Amino acid sequence: MATLTERASQALRFDDLEGRYDPWLLAIAITLASIGVVMVASSSMPYAMSGGLSPFYYLERHLVFLLGGVILAIVLMHTELRRIEERGQAMLLLCFMLLMAVFVPGVGRTINGARRWLNLGLANFQAVEAVKLLMIVWLATYLVRHRDEIGDSWKALLKPLVTAGAMAGLLLLQPDFGSSMLILAVTVGMVWLGGARVRNLAIPALAGLAVMSFIVLLEPYRVRRLVSFQNPWADALDSGYQLVQALIAIGRGNWTGVGLGGSILKLDYLPEAHTDFIFSVIAEEFGFLGVCTLVGLFALFTWRALRLGLRCIEMRRRFSGYCAFGIGLWISLQAFVSMGVNLGILPTKGLTLPLVSSGGSSVLMTCAAFGLLLRVSYELDRAERKAMRLRAEPGRVDAMADNDDIATPVSVVAHLPKRNSAPIPVQDARGRIEPRIGGMR
Repeated sequence: MATLTERASQALRFDDLEGRYDPWLLAIAITLASIGVVMVASSSMPYAMSGGLSPFYYLERHLVFLLGGVILAIVLMHTELRRIEERGQAMLLLCFMLLMAVFVPGVGRTINGARRWLNLGLANFQAVEAVKLLMIVWLATYLVRHRDEIGDSWKALLKPLVTAGAMAGLLLLQPDFGSSMLILAVTVGMVWLGGARVRNLAIPALAGLAVMSFIVLLEPYRVRRLVSFQNPWADALDSGYQLVQALIAIGRGNWTGVGLGGSILKLDYLPEAHTDFIFSVIAEEFGFLGVCTLVGLFALFTWRALRLGLRCIEMRRRFSGYCAFGIGLWISLQAFVSMGVNLGILPTKGLTLPLVSSGGSSVLMTCAAFGLLLRVSYELDRAERKAMRLRAEPGRVDAMADNDDIATPVSVVAHLPKRNSAPIPVQDARGRIEPRIGGMR
């Protein structure tokens, strides 16, 4: 039998394995961010000049927030997921603090009739953008703790739904109907992926839809949006103006577009051309082929994120898996709603196109979400490589399994299934190994 020193040395050699970031996710993030920089420059110049600002004002602002987002993403890429998981309850508390802070005089700021921003002095920050990510992390920790109950216990099921409903209520007071619906949709999706039964979700989901429909009818401007969405040409100069201009821009694009910078609708015809309606400018300048490319990027991201989450669940890394599911649902649903509004298949919601639209808070927190997702891919790859090494060296597994003080979780790997079966994860036996940017598959 190997000595204690030999077994410890064997355990440490396994910890020398490094993970690799998912190259597809990294490539998608870089591509979307690059498209965003180009299109913000193209769509914002006329708007900036009409307001007496520098032509590059919104581009420079976008680049500053993108740089901040990249820094935040790198920090999360080098942060252990278990440290994030330990702070799940604190993140839930922070969600409600941020949502309530917008109503504090001197802290919250009202823009265009909505009280959604926090005054940080140098810039305004939209609280809900941080809440989206924080809520996903908290919900992932909750699903890990209650994974054996949420399928059968109403109490375990209703707690996250009620919590999301309370957040949605605070958002409706701002008002922010689009973000409240997004948070509810992501919560329901994560709870279902976490093991909740469809029949148990049906009752609260129908009740929520009834409440949201009633809320829509309470506000005349929301009713006008719904009516104009159904037939924008009936009031093309008032309630249907934005959608009419967006559809004209998309129609002008034809197959290949009018060329970068050649959009006419962005010249004070299309409101919010560099934020909510940037998709229409892309369609006008790059046509059907450009739109298909953009849709394909978001579809590829959705597939990679959900596949990453599934692999994590198979490796019993449930917190990582639920985080991947949540981020994938958030970004894909927001992109779908943003593009759907531009195409006239959904009512106006005021949601930006992730990483593409100009928007400081949105860009910052979307970059953070990508950083967390890349960290998930890194730790999963490292766990899979460890499991493969252990399967290939059964003698080393037996030696390590004899001493629980060195690597207790490693003992289960002695009973790993064959290569085609789902591997069992291996936890760290010592301190963490920092990833390197160059270490990608």
